[in-house]
Amino acid sequence: MASDSDRTTSPDPTSAAPRPSRPLRPLRDVVGQLLDHEGPLPILAAGDPVLRHPAEPFDGQLDPDLLDRFVAALRATMHAAPGVGLAAPQVGVGLRIAVIEDPAPVPEEVRRARGRVPQPFRVLVNPSYEPVGADRAAFFEGCLSVPGWQAVVDRPARVRLTALDERGRPVDEEFSGWPARIVQHETDHLDGTLYLDRAEPRSLSSNQAMAQLWNDPTPHRAARSLGFPLP
Repeated sequence: MASDSDRTTSPDPTSAAPRPSRPLRPLRDVVGQLLDHEGPLPILAAGDPVLRHPAEPFDGQLDPDLLDRFVAALRATMHAAPGVGLAAPQVGVGLRIAVIEDPAPVPEEVRRARGRVPQPFRVLVNPSYEPVGADRAAFFEGCLSVPGWQAVVDRPARVRLTALDERGRPVDEEFSGWPARIVQHETDHLDGTLYLDRAEPRSLSSNQAMAQLWNDPTPHRAARSLGFPLP
């Protein structure tokens, strides 16, 4: 995220002061360069510093036309991945913007167990959430920035989300079930938090293990076998 300035002499490791960063490019330039390329945007993987810094609140850094184009690119990238949510930092843009959409093509048993119902396409600008009630739910999650792995995350079962949409109109809604999990996951990205930070470490499983061993509607069997608690 920041580049070190050049040195003309070797640093003294016992007395070297922090080196100043070169000025960051304006976010509009970052987005404009991303949109110069056709097709889905590159998705950053865990380990990139952009994913670990709180994103900057959106306050008109992108003009309306550039914002519309960026939102369209986020949606296309999410579909291509495929995923049900994508946050701007995942494509290298440190703005508090995320998109979500879930057609929920799952069996009825999974729908009932996880509360997974279709969600229309939504743009979340400067979102934040707070739990509603004390109920919690734990399920396996994956992330486009942590490809190939899933882990169980214990989250509030219901949340109140406040945000703006892409036109600046206020959003104030409650989400439950799987939609609540999606908005928490994407909002966490904007705070520099990955789902692994909240996950049960012993639940971490490759996608191959998930397909072969833990492809259940709930993680209860995995919890018994792998030795991690559930709420």
